[in-house]
Amino acid sequence: MTTDARPDPRRVVLFLFLMVLVGLNLRPALSSLAPLLVRIGADTGLTPLAIGALTTLPVLCLGIFAPLAPWLAKRVGPEHTLALALGILILGLVLRGVPGVPLLFIGTLLVGAAIGIAGTLLPALVKRELPGGADLMTGVYTMALCLGGALGAGLSIPLANILGGWRFSLISWGLLAGLALLAWMTLMPRTPRSIATPPAGGSMRELLRQPLAWQVMVLMGSQSSLAYIVFGWLPTLLQARGYSEAEAGWMMGASVMVQLVSALGAPWLARFGRDQRPALLLVLGCVAAGLWLLLQSGENWRWPGVVLLGLGQGGSFSLALTLIVLRTANSRLAGKLSGLAQGGGYTLAAMGPLAVGVLLQLEVSMNVLTLVLLLIVALAAAFALLAGRDLRLDVGRDGRLFTR
Repeated sequence: MTTDARPDPRRVVLFLFLMVLVGLNLRPALSSLAPLLVRIGADTGLTPLAIGALTTLPVLCLGIFAPLAPWLAKRVGPEHTLALALGILILGLVLRGVPGVPLLFIGTLLVGAAIGIAGTLLPALVKRELPGGADLMTGVYTMALCLGGALGAGLSIPLANILGGWRFSLISWGLLAGLALLAWMTLMPRTPRSIATPPAGGSMRELLRQPLAWQVMVLMGSQSSLAYIVFGWLPTLLQARGYSEAEAGWMMGASVMVQLVSALGAPWLARFGRDQRPALLLVLGCVAAGLWLLLQSGENWRWPGVVLLGLGQGGSFSLALTLIVLRTANSRLAGKLSGLAQGGGYTLAAMGPLAVGVLLQLEVSMNVLTLVLLLIVALAAAFALLAGRDLRLDVGRDGRLFTR
């Protein structure tokens, strides 16, 4: 197959539009739940531990179902696999708002499965469609994720008040997912543009033998754990500190909105050198400072804390996704590393929200909770020093995977 060095500009613009529209749907299903947890607990009688399981379930499903994405894409094509994921997302969003605690958990499970599959596919699609600027385009995709997360956090309480309850607020996000599915099925080009076929080789078994793959996975998991703790528990923690329900939701929404800046800027910053360690340590330092200010400092420091937390989390997630692209030589390897990093990483990340639920059930102090969160930041920083090095996974002439 011949190599097309100059992608069709119309195809590139169309793909970017669809990528952003799909990305907008991969976080509201998670962030819209957190501001409503107090209402959900009061209405359903769920304990803090059960609420912790509810916030953990979608993240765990991200990890469990992410490895299915490359398998499905190989059999039915990445485009149809992504359409299937969007359909499952719509079903999960609707079921989550239907009366009955079991349906709340089943819908949440389906939401996590759909996001796990779709989120794993997109980095490989970006690498395929835009190989020359895949790292910056990953930043655009991450920016769409952050915007969707901000909308989910900021609008969930107003939607509940307007629509008459938290159930309708959760269901309403199915409309945005329906729009994305319709656009994807209508506009997505059915065949990939003419590109050189990546060399075969690099099985999952070989990938698991590469320390670099594990380092990227643990970095993805540890920083994602912090992100889903914020999505799942930050409004509850802020309410425990004396903020109102609406104010806590808007503070989380504002923090997620700030992520737009660093989600787009961090990959650009990382391009100044082949070593991404300085950029990773910078954004993780912002996460630590933001958490400390929000959970330990006075009310006057809440907005600096919101800004620092947003800058840090947007940048760390964007860079973690960018490393999947930068640490692989072709789209085939990017897809496999994406499945491993997001599958294993999100399984690891699921322990974070559950751990916070257990700590709240035990009624530990805010000081203990803050210390636990800062220890997770330290773990992410340690693996950032390893995964951020100038290394790349490639396939040799003999078909074997190696790190160079």
